[in-house]
Amino acid sequence: MSAKDVTIGIDIGTTAVKAVAADEDGHVVARTRIPHQLLVPAPDRLEHDADEAWRRGPLAAMGELGRPDAVAVAVTAMVPSLTAVDDDGRPLTPGLLYGDSRGRGPAGVDTTLLSRETVEFLRWTAREVPDAKGYWPATAVANHALAGEAVLDNATASTTYPLFDGTGWSEDLCAECGATAERMPRVEQTGAAVGQVRDADAVLAAGSVDALCEQLVAGACRDGDVAVLCGTTLIVWVTIPEYREVPGLWTVPHVTAGKFQIGGPSNAGGLFLGWVNTLVAEDNSTVDPRRVPVWSPYVRGERTPYFDPDRRAVLDGLDLTHGGASVRRAGYEASGFVVRQLIEMSGASGARIVATGGGTRVHPWMQALADATGLPVDVSAVPEGAALGAAFIGRVAAGLETSVADAARWATTERVIDPDSAWTNPIQDRYARFLELAGRP
Repeated sequence: MSAKDVTIGIDIGTTAVKAVAADEDGHVVARTRIPHQLLVPAPDRLEHDADEAWRRGPLAAMGELGRPDAVAVAVTAMVPSLTAVDDDGRPLTPGLLYGDSRGRGPAGVDTTLLSRETVEFLRWTAREVPDAKGYWPATAVANHALAGEAVLDNATASTTYPLFDGTGWSEDLCAECGATAERMPRVEQTGAAVGQVRDADAVLAAGSVDALCEQLVAGACRDGDVAVLCGTTLIVWVTIPEYREVPGLWTVPHVTAGKFQIGGPSNAGGLFLGWVNTLVAEDNSTVDPRRVPVWSPYVRGERTPYFDPDRRAVLDGLDLTHGGASVRRAGYEASGFVVRQLIEMSGASGARIVATGGGTRVHPWMQALADATGLPVDVSAVPEGAALGAAFIGRVAAGLETSVADAARWATTERVIDPDSAWTNPIQDRYARFLELAGRP
């Protein structure tokens, strides 16, 4: 193998499959995006056509990239997700996604844990198709389509705890849900070589959770760095030097040894902002910094820090002087206010924001993020961060790297956006109102 061997990362996202081919230096030599529908059949439901998004999407992405020279492929995806499949690995039920009410169960569950969602997803899916060949998350569906291997990485499997306890699938809990452990995917360590991609010389690697892949190549490694993943879900991780617990927030190990990250996912990302765009007329007028309403952005409830699926949005202070530009700016500010709230709750001093994900292409969002937090925003040069991180994991499986921690060398910054001082004082009042509307924990 040569130093410039190419690997491929495929990211199954909420609205599209994104894929990149990258060389040893993290230079993207090919990229593609295969859109798919996000289905909302009822206010409390969120699903994919799993065949379109999880099976055909990754196959189409591989074809579009056109890189037969790739030495490895790794898949990453959002969590949690689940569908039933037939003998050929084709989905038989909707692909259930995070926040869907079928993850709550009849009496509701502890929504501070992704794991309970997966348990309830399995219960619902097994009831719908009790004789299915398997019950697989998105990554396993894609891996089977690519290489005939119904395999899941240990990081994704761990988000289903207690269904997967770190050593295997729980026979008792699977049985309680109407399934069996044998019908769940095989679990392998992130970065392990787990198969051979069909009709190619590429190794299939066990990938990881999309947020973890994105963090690998974000470069948010210094204390006070705030990684903000600007996708359909907004994910905020503050880098801290020691483990700490804060009610409402999650604390996880950082890829850098000895450091941790505190924060979590929020619904105030692209799902919310895309919805705002569908409601608000195009308006290119100049916005007065003092004349912006305040959104409480919870159109689908909220995850961190409230874990309240029934919370709903509020647009406060609207009057006849507000146009579409003001309302849209209010949406971007609301996303920034969530980031600011999580930073403040963490107890850490934020030094800078490292923004990644497809939302980094939206300059007004990035500017509002800087203005709302008062921090400079380093915008990643590669918006497909999760796919890029997966491509690095592919290098590990191909024997080209020894540690996923070395992926930080692929971090690159396209531009830095500083807070606009004209917005500083007006934003303070709006942030205070945002906290009042949300009800601070």
